[in-house]
Amino acid sequence: MSQETDLFELKSLFWDVDLHTLSWEQHRDFVIKRILISGALSDLRWLRAKIGDDSLAAWIIDRNGRGLSPRQLRYWEAILDLPKDTVDRWVEASKTTIWGQRIG
Repeated sequence: MSQETDLFELKSLFWDVDLHTLSWEQHRDFVIKRILISGALSDLRWLRAKIGDDSLAAWIIDRNGRGLSPRQLRYWEAILDLPKDTVDRWVEASKTTIWGQRIG
């Protein structure tokens, strides 16, 4: 199965995107972020199988957890064994954003 065909399995997450133009190679970061933010457990399993836990942890760390809610950060801390002190900093930083202040 091609990588583009794989993305069709996730079509409910990409309702606002033409799946025929969405490419794993070209839009990898966009796809990963969308899955992490909005994906169901089956979508998260798909992503973990696709890139592996080490790559997923590196992706989150490289972005300092940006875009993920405190709850999502804590989930990935537990699942991927991310450093607690690092995730603590990200959670605190998320509280200083306008959105974090609104929901915090």
